[in-house]
Amino acid sequence: MHFQSFALPSYLMKGHIFSNFVPSPAGGNSKFDQLYQIFQQLLLLTSGEVSEAMAWLSELDRQHHLTDDRYGIGDFFEDLKSKGYIREQQGSDGGMLVMTPKAEKGIRKSALEEIFGKLKRSKNGGRHQTPFTGVGDELSSEIRSFQFGDTLDQIAMTESIKNAQVNHGIGDFMLLENDLEVIEKDQKSTTSTVVMIDISHSMILYGEDRITPAKKVALALAELIRTKYPKDSLDIIVFGNDAWQIQLKDLPYLSVGPYHTNTVAGLELAMDLLRRKKTRNKQIFMITDGKPTCLKEGIKYYKNSFGLDRKIINKTLTLAAQARKLDIPVTTFMIASDPYLKQFVQDFTKVNNGRAYYSNLDGLGGFVLEDFQRNRRKNIK
Repeated sequence: MHFQSFALPSYLMKGHIFSNFVPSPAGGNSKFDQLYQIFQQLLLLTSGEVSEAMAWLSELDRQHHLTDDRYGIGDFFEDLKSKGYIREQQGSDGGMLVMTPKAEKGIRKSALEEIFGKLKRSKNGGRHQTPFTGVGDELSSEIRSFQFGDTLDQIAMTESIKNAQVNHGIGDFMLLENDLEVIEKDQKSTTSTVVMIDISHSMILYGEDRITPAKKVALALAELIRTKYPKDSLDIIVFGNDAWQIQLKDLPYLSVGPYHTNTVAGLELAMDLLRRKKTRNKQIFMITDGKPTCLKEGIKYYKNSFGLDRKIINKTLTLAAQARKLDIPVTTFMIASDPYLKQFVQDFTKVNNGRAYYSNLDGLGGFVLEDFQRNRRKNIK
């Protein structure tokens, strides 16, 4: 038998060649992705005004040369429309550029990655395990006797049949209730959270934008709960002269108004929302930068922006005590450093038995995440 010899091509003989990976200066992202990351930040700064955000982006491009001859701002604008991030909304004043739900979701995901980016997704996402057994959906290793109300899927068949053979013999097989054993289930805790955001005028005073970081933290927390803890609930309320609940989709469009700070109205609404929840673990996060300066008495407003008004402070502390009786801790994130404001927050926290952080804008997200996880692990009785 004769075999004809042949030579392999040189590229097949070399096999795999490995070398150091050198990322591109742009981090591997396309020009659209780079511009879109900036555009998302501008959308939060402009409270969702697409046209204004585009104008700011054009100005940034003029100053910092974000684009080149191959891809310009006009190309980016057309891609935003073709990819479904923005659309024209017809109205009485003609077409108006607005964000789509796809863009709103993208802003939440971007905020989550920016603020809580170090989190690793758990395989047990959405389920907060506790050391207690009880009603739940995850079988544990513990076995106990059958009790009225146990479900069929909990029955430990091997152990139950063994008990029946020991108790009644193997001649005439008989399985009675006393023979049954069940596998215990781990209890899964859920948490109801209310985030209070101060939208009084002081949130943009002195040339410092405090409302945008507050919005970003709320967006990140909402996306965290939706993706990692879907059985939890999150309600968002804003408070100025009054307090009202907003939907998650409204958060990017939130802006500061010519309001005083009615902390009492915010707490009353937050506690009312949590009273309706059937979960045992409840908590309030309050993001503010100023002192309470307003109360509503009937149809009139009582206001005092000069110092700490005893009438307003006493009412606020009364609500802090009421929340404590309801086992609702209030965590205050004070974006301010005035000594007299710190003293008020300390008094409020002591009455409520909650927590307080005096955070700058950069550290706000880390503090929110830390306390969210701590409160969720706590089994409130």
